[in-house]
Amino acid sequence: MARQSERSEKERYWRDVLRQWDRSGQTIRAFCDEHGLSEPSFYGWKRTIAERDQGHGADEQAFVPVRVTPTTAAAALEVVAGPGRVVRVPAGFDADTLRRLLAVLEEGPSC
Repeated sequence: MARQSERSEKERYWRDVLRQWDRSGQTIRAFCDEHGLSEPSFYGWKRTIAERDQGHGADEQAFVPVRVTPTTAAAALEVVAGPGRVVRVPAGFDADTLRRLLAVLEEGPSC
């Protein structure tokens, strides 16, 4: 009986092969011929990995946790104040602060 690490290495190998095949755009037969792979082994591992990814005895998780964080990229307003000068203004901004900032930008460089 194969050790767990040997099974894991084989599965990693075949997952890599399947990714390469998927990106290749080739038929399974052409891909296997080009890479010297057995078609029955290819189909067997393709089926095994698909079953594992659907939760039938998966050794690896098919899903990973994702954390969504707010981003500052979604501004309510965007002011282009000249070449290379963009001011992103969020919703609920303070109008007086924005006026002061724009006045400073209009003054130009202090050098």
